[in-house]
Amino acid sequence: MTNTHDWLPSNHEALYDQAMVTWMYLQAAETRTRMGLASSTAQGQWFDTEFAQGFYNFQSAFEAWKDPAQRTPIKIEKLKEAESVFRTTYRKFYTGFLKESPLVMDDDLVAMGMPSRTSGHVPAPVATTYPDFDIDSGTIRRLSIHFYDQGKKKTKAKPKGQHGAEIRWAILDAPPTKINDLINSSFDTRSPLTLDFEENQRGKNVYFCLRWENTRGEKGPWSEIIGAIIP
Repeated sequence: MTNTHDWLPSNHEALYDQAMVTWMYLQAAETRTRMGLASSTAQGQWFDTEFAQGFYNFQSAFEAWKDPAQRTPIKIEKLKEAESVFRTTYRKFYTGFLKESPLVMDDDLVAMGMPSRTSGHVPAPVATTYPDFDIDSGTIRRLSIHFYDQGKKKTKAKPKGQHGAEIRWAILDAPPTKINDLINSSFDTRSPLTLDFEENQRGKNVYFCLRWENTRGEKGPWSEIIGAIIP
């Protein structure tokens, strides 16, 4: 029996990425018609209204939330509300129509980021390794953090099931004594993460620490804290 309980990521970014994959897959009219989702059908009309509206609301709230510098309590709350509604709609779309429809193939489900009927769904593992990383300071007022799995610099691949890396960092006069001293937080699904600084910050020390986060928002161990000078 297929386990679909955990197929939706708990992480905001991972859920948005997955929803976008589903949305883009269904933009082709011939694909929707083949799957019984043409706008002339009841299922297609439901998709065009309820699913589409839920996705648009979630997308709008996510786009407003994703910039840490502009993230306010109101934007956080709006994202939570829109995401909660969309999660319910997203699950209904899968379990209420796609999973049982003879017009929808397993290949369709997998291509949309959903569990197939035959393979089941294995929850993403929690990382047991941490990201190793190099810091590129070759551009003025910019640092680029190139991250990869612990001890696997040659492959530069993320561990299986990991959505991306959480990066904690701070400009400090002295090396930090604990992770919480790194007061800034960023998240990146693809290396490198690039940070730009102001002219008056050149020559200051920045310290970084990274950890993996899986598609369900579960986090692995922290890396060592490494410092760099803003060029």
